[in-house]
Amino acid sequence: MAMVSPSMLSADFGNLQRDTEMLNASQCDWLHLDVMDGVFVPNLTFGFPMMEAVARHARKPLDVHLMIVQPEKFIERLSDVGAYVVSVHYEACPHLHRVLQTIRSKGMKAGVVLNPATPVSVLEDIIEDVDLVMLMSVNPGYGGQKFIPHTVEKVKKLRKLLNETGSRALIEIDGGVNRSTGRMLIEAGADVLVAGTAVFGAANPVEEIAHLKNL
Repeated sequence: MAMVSPSMLSADFGNLQRDTEMLNASQCDWLHLDVMDGVFVPNLTFGFPMMEAVARHARKPLDVHLMIVQPEKFIERLSDVGAYVVSVHYEACPHLHRVLQTIRSKGMKAGVVLNPATPVSVLEDIIEDVDLVMLMSVNPGYGGQKFIPHTVEKVKKLRKLLNETGSRALIEIDGGVNRSTGRMLIEAGADVLVAGTAVFGAANPVEEIAHLKNL
């Protein structure tokens, strides 16, 4: 059974409490928070005031995805907010090992994110320090983009690397996930599906989450 982490980027920002409570009542596993800085990616989303607002009402773990430069500056504050897992981009961290160790030292799970053009092989020397690997199946920066089909092969390569190294890291996929792409990803070895438009654009988001859980 898949884990599902609905992306709050697709929620109604004018009704955050309502949407957070709707997810609390659903079968979703985590709440996915996309933080963008307009530097690492060409868009801005939200910062700590909004994350704190979600955290006040959330009864599911917070899955924080930092699409920002210098993510190390915010790790302590994310711990204060109560983040369960914090994922940073390989491409944004010249001192990745140090950043991952800092995340773990604050009692959070440490994730690494790979952009579509970044090969899985870059993880070989860091995989023992990672609790989660997120593969971007769209170019980061905007919601509602079309799924990149090559991601399915990338999941298979990552699953092989995890098996060979004995890593228990989870594989999470972010971008263009719906029932059809989700099924392919789960079959290829993915563990966690991030879904924004597919969930919040559905007539019945709670029902849609249940379908994604049972792919």
